Amino acid sequence: MNFYIVDDDVAVPLVLQQIIEQNFDFTVVGTAHSAQAALDQWLALDVDILLVDLLMAEMSGIDLVKKLKGIQPNLRVVMISQVRSPHLREEAYRGGIEFFIDKPINVVEVKTVLEKVVQNLQMEQKLKHIQKLIGDQSAVVEESMAQGVVQKNQQAKIRSILNLLGISTETGASDILFIAEIMLEQQLHFKEIDFAVDYQIDEHEKRIIFQRIRRALKVGLTNLAHLCLDDFENELLINYGNILFEYKNVHEEMQYLQGKRSEHGKTSLRHFFEGLVLESQA
Repeated sequence: MNFYIVDDDVAVPLVLQQIIEQNFDFTVVGTAHSAQAALDQWLALDVDILLVDLLMAEMSGIDLVKKLKGIQPNLRVVMISQVRSPHLREEAYRGGIEFFIDKPINVVEVKTVLEKVVQNLQMEQKLKHIQKLIGDQSAVVEESMAQGVVQKNQQAKIRSILNLLGISTETGASDILFIAEIMLEQQLHFKEIDFAVDYQIDEHEKRIIFQRIRRALKVGLTNLAHLCLDDFENELLINYGNILFEYKNVHEEMQYLQGKRSEHGKTSLRHFFEGLVLESQA
């Protein structure tokens, strides 16, 4: 896989290039510190995956992606950003990016995101190869495409739930998406996931990821409790509260927010992910 990195912070491409070349058998074919420099070099390069900064001085990462997608529609894009604005991120997703990497750069997050992007790209390439080989046996390809549509719908449902909880821009959001996708693709329960195989991480890195997710879930529980206080008869909120957190924990968080309880409601990773995956399939 060939990578290209664009960031107006000189240090960021160096750090990302080091992570990519030390942890993967991939090549960084070029770097640039401005969108225009990237455009000037692009046609001379063979790039599979672009890593690009969201906010740059002369041209934003989103605008650069739109231009490059016009040249290379199948380009895979990962956005680098220290801004967690839901509006900007939504615009970036609409512009064709697949994932975000948050600043400051975290090695575990970069590895996890890139593994997922590469996995998706390799799957697409395999499907194209199959289609070329089997020719008129279109049923196989159609089935794969149909499965892809189902997976996209499930991913969209998961993103909408994270948006409702107000955690789509939290650091742990990308981890939540990855784990949910593993559970869906491999038809696993949360406790059955082999993180050493699927994430290629050790126990220490696993604890770091779980800490990020727990922080995001605490924010989500608090946000949901606020919504329930404002609209306590909303059946959708009650349903999500029960499926994702168990309603008793939402109720305890509501009591905490009202000053009627000294402790927050509790969250469970297992209960949350089982409920999230179940709801995405509904």
